[in-house]
Amino acid sequence: QVQLVESGGGLVQAGGSLRLSCAASVRKFSTYAMGWFRQAPGKERERVAAISWSGGNAYYADSVKGRFTISRDNAKNTVYLQMNNLKTEDTAVYYCAARGGVGYYIIPSEYNYWGQGTQVTVSS
Repeated sequence: QVQLVESGGGLVQAGGSLRLSCAASVRKFSTYAMGWFRQAPGKERERVAAISWSGGNAYYADSVKGRFTISRDNAKNTVYLQMNNLKTEDTAVYYCAARGGVGYYIIPSEYNYWGQGTQVTVSS
């Protein structure tokens, strides 16, 4: 069983930065692909970023490309999402997700495990 715990969310002004962390309680974290998704009120869950098990391959949604960076530290069983130049439209609950596999995955249904989410609110 994989347990994921997100942290680092909060309230920030537009243009500011936050770094989200997702700590995984799992053996062999390095064998899991990880992803970040977000869901705003009244909207469907959407992909944000994803990273392969080794960290060598990553994906970004067009809406965050150039502003967000996903990374992982396999020694710490943690994946990060550095968010810079935040915009009001980035306001959402952010979730991390995990699944076994060597690539990266960008569809929510492809993931087996989910964290509880962390709220990110960007004010104008």
